[in-house]
Amino acid sequence: MTKPIARDPIYRRRAFDADIIELCVRWYITYRLSYRDLVEMMAERGIKVAHSTILRWVTRYVPEFEKRWNRFSKAVGTSWRVDETHVSIKAKWHSLYRAVDKHGKTVDFLLRRDRGIAAAQAFFRKALATTPPRVPRKVTLDGHVPSPRALWLLRREHPCWRNVKVRTNKYLNNLIEQIHRAIKRRCVSMAGFKSFKNAAITIAGIELAHRIRKRQFSFGRERRRRDWCRKTAWAFALA
Repeated sequence: MTKPIARDPIYRRRAFDADIIELCVRWYITYRLSYRDLVEMMAERGIKVAHSTILRWVTRYVPEFEKRWNRFSKAVGTSWRVDETHVSIKAKWHSLYRAVDKHGKTVDFLLRRDRGIAAAQAFFRKALATTPPRVPRKVTLDGHVPSPRALWLLRREHPCWRNVKVRTNKYLNNLIEQIHRAIKRRCVSMAGFKSFKNAAITIAGIELAHRIRKRQFSFGRERRRRDWCRKTAWAFALA
């Protein structure tokens, strides 16, 4: 009697193999491809899949892939550059808060429907929760007024914010402005988002791909090999 093929529990009851699902999701968040581009590319390999199926794969598996990759994430710097940009969802502008350290490494991001003190506070709380035990020493902001106000109010919630040096400098924030452009270029091929949930998940996948490019993950010295490609790194991270 043949034994059943061992399969990751997250792929149970799926008609397609795990390799195909991982490949489509990885290519979509890494390269400037649309869902229909992936349909044609899979067709050339003899795989017939609908663009709506790939959309469901992205929505279902990006959060799980992000969680598994985060097991190998490296610490970021304590000097943050914080800025927000705008993303169109159903022809309405939403705010995308992002932070990087002085070397351009991604600290965190948050998509919000509003742009005010509450949104800025939510972003700083999320960023602080994902970077323990290191806390920021400096936070460089743009000219958006609610952001420094939000940091001032957060001093009552967590003592670490009391020692943070807050400054406004457009020259230093040019670094994150350049990174914003990569997000906007990627969103052009998507022809706009249709829902807030899909937008948040897709942006999380794009941010994950950028962190991989910037080598913000480490598998240990003994596993560093020159012949490792991106496919091998993905297979190890998702194992």
